Amino acid sequence: MGYLMLLVVRVVMCVYMFMMFHFACLSSHLCHPDESSALLHFKTQFIFNPSFSEYFYEYECPHVYPKMSTWENGTDCCSWMGVTCHSVSGHVIGLDLSCGALVGNIHPNSTLFHLTHLQTLSLAFNDFDGSQLPSQFERLVSLIHLNLSSCGFEGDIPSQISHLSKLQLLDLSWNNDLKWKETSWKRMLQNATALREIVLDDTNMSSISLTPNPLSNWSFSFSLVTLSLVSTEIRGYLTSHILCLPNLYELKLSGNENIQVHVPKLNCSTSLSFLDLSSCQFPESKIPDSFSNLTQLTFLDLSENVFNGSIPSWLSNLQHLTYLDLSENAFTGSFPSFLSNLHHLVYLDLSQNTLSGQIPNVFDRLTNLQSLCLSYNNFQRKLPSSLFALTQLSFLGCSNNEIEGPLPDKVAFLNLSTLDLRGNLLNGTIPQWALSLKSLRSLYLSNNRFRGHISEITSYSLEYLDLCNNELQGNFPESIFHLVNLTDLCLSSDNWSGIVHFPLFSKLQNLEYLHLSGCSSLLLKSETSVNHTFSNLMALQLLSSNITGWLEFSGKFPNLDYLKFSIFEP
Repeated sequence: MGYLMLLVVRVVMCVYMFMMFHFACLSSHLCHPDESSALLHFKTQFIFNPSFSEYFYEYECPHVYPKMSTWENGTDCCSWMGVTCHSVSGHVIGLDLSCGALVGNIHPNSTLFHLTHLQTLSLAFNDFDGSQLPSQFERLVSLIHLNLSSCGFEGDIPSQISHLSKLQLLDLSWNNDLKWKETSWKRMLQNATALREIVLDDTNMSSISLTPNPLSNWSFSFSLVTLSLVSTEIRGYLTSHILCLPNLYELKLSGNENIQVHVPKLNCSTSLSFLDLSSCQFPESKIPDSFSNLTQLTFLDLSENVFNGSIPSWLSNLQHLTYLDLSENAFTGSFPSFLSNLHHLVYLDLSQNTLSGQIPNVFDRLTNLQSLCLSYNNFQRKLPSSLFALTQLSFLGCSNNEIEGPLPDKVAFLNLSTLDLRGNLLNGTIPQWALSLKSLRSLYLSNNRFRGHISEITSYSLEYLDLCNNELQGNFPESIFHLVNLTDLCLSSDNWSGIVHFPLFSKLQNLEYLHLSGCSSLLLKSETSVNHTFSNLMALQLLSSNITGWLEFSGKFPNLDYLKFSIFEP
């Protein structure tokens, strides 16, 4: 019996080794010649232009690479960048050329449509400007994921795209010249039964209406997880039938002023976690009370609507919220203290309302808060002490209120990158911590009543420093000239003393905007070793009661667009 068992084990091992060898042989020559040829021909239709859209590269495409540069005749296409092959059949099943800086056109006869085994295709963030969206996409019958975001396609969306019956993700967003016809949209609703994610932001859906009851018309309604129709001009009513789709997790309808939100009741168990209805229409000018049943929400954006009255207290029921934006409405009353019960809040924006009174001392309960914006309200009196104990805070904006008093001498800020308190009634001296935070990039304290000297500035990450229109006095601190990352600097004040050596500002080679007013003595030229070229400066304002020397403009200000220069009576 033992011998027989040993023999069986050896046979199994032999079969296993044979299969491994077999698949290894298959994997060494995966690429099909016809698909390799199709890809190489597709490559010839484009050029690589990394400068066509700096916006994409900063926000969407931090890593841009000419993926097609690895595509060479005589090499295995399954090893090419952006290409994925099936491990057994060798067919090309994935093509990802997103952020490839490709410029050209996709023609109806493109060899791309020969790759009929494709399951995933992403051409996002390239420039196919002027290309119609070819109906030949219907030939890619195996597609599960199709991402054509930000490609510059234009014209009508062909109805044939609804023939992609296996499609789970469709992203045509940010092609603002793409237009849905009603017939194409209806076919999509009826035929694409597997769709889970629909992202059509900034396409033209002006001829489309949200049906009051999608459950009877949307074949994919039970599988839908993401529906994003931002700034599409779609019209009609948002009703509870959509909010109650059983698996809907993310709904984005912002920027659609022709949508009316009509949700008097919400008698359902919903999975909705992300809801963005900014810039929509709410006929009652109130947040519907039925939203209090959306207890799974983590993200809620209701900004840029016409809500008025007090902020409703039932918001404190949404215990999972991490993001809440109620800005640019007409809410009145005091700061809603009950929001301190939302212990998971990371982002809170109540700016551009008409809230008033003193901001209450309740921030010790919001220890996860990273961004707080209360600007453009009517808040008064002092800022609460608990606000300065938030160790995770990176953005604090309380500008253009009526906040008064000095700032505290000590804070617990560890990660603050932006402090915006301009346009208030703050007084006293600017505390040392405000000028020494390691991660601080933007400091706005203008149009207050700060007085005294500016202490040494050691926030070397600063890019924006605005101290204008206070009651500051004394000399400019020499440490300003070590802030090599500065792009904007405003130091106008009526009480500066001492001599300001203007050429020293040329040390700040990234400087784009410089405003100096109130200098008692401004020396424009000095015999120093400083290179006096202001290579990036675009706006310059110099106002002084005593200007000495002259400015040499030839070659020194190559990008200057704005200049204000005068001497005033002391």
